[in-house]
Amino acid sequence: MLEAFRLTGKSALVTGSRKGLGAGIALALAQAGANVGCHGRSADPGSICDAVRSCGRKSFYVSGDVTDPAVCARLIETAAAEFGALDILVNNAGMIRRAPAVEFSVEDWNEIIAVNLTSVFRLSQLAARQMIQRKRGGKIVNIASLLSFQGGILVPAYAAAKGGVAQLTKALANEWASEGINVNAIAPGYMATDNTSALRQDPDRSRQILERIPAGRWGESVDLAGAAVFLCSAASDYVHGHVLAVDGGWLAR
Repeated sequence: MLEAFRLTGKSALVTGSRKGLGAGIALALAQAGANVGCHGRSADPGSICDAVRSCGRKSFYVSGDVTDPAVCARLIETAAAEFGALDILVNNAGMIRRAPAVEFSVEDWNEIIAVNLTSVFRLSQLAARQMIQRKRGGKIVNIASLLSFQGGILVPAYAAAKGGVAQLTKALANEWASEGINVNAIAPGYMATDNTSALRQDPDRSRQILERIPAGRWGESVDLAGAAVFLCSAASDYVHGHVLAVDGGWLAR
């Protein structure tokens, strides 16, 4: 049974994987056997490619803004050139801005939607074209959020984008399942990342959040590893259009 979870011989691309949750996912896929292409906004790749290679896998790094169509195209093209084909795409790149809705600027709104939602569609579309042409199927995993289900506080654009990611995941799954492409999503709970640093540094808000989480702690990148490997592997071949919450029990309350 464990063989179904192995990714030996597969090639993956994880956006926003220079650090944080994306780096954790990239490393998990490498540990499961996949070659992994990495991406970040910074020209400096940090240590993620070395971590992937330490698992005996191939890796590359592409820098750039995923709101730029040329960067999206370069990511998919580089994966095909370096690995011969792209089997797995993880759309992890994202950002958040906090402000009351009455003060939230249209510029910030547009940027959040472009990064968190539009890039997911664009990259998925480009990856699926290759997968369909090769007739070998593939796996696309989007990173959703608890705010795919809830409205949140002071994050109108982020909530709208992540709600869109959940629905886009289902829409693409409906179209591409017949092509052997599984499109699913992971909805992380409150994780210890740069995006939540302001919340964790606010004693009252952090306490309120921890009191609501049955597991009683903030999540770590390693907590997403199992879900990511499952959704990228043959073990999930009959799973389509699902948004898997990895949230310490938050949504169960």
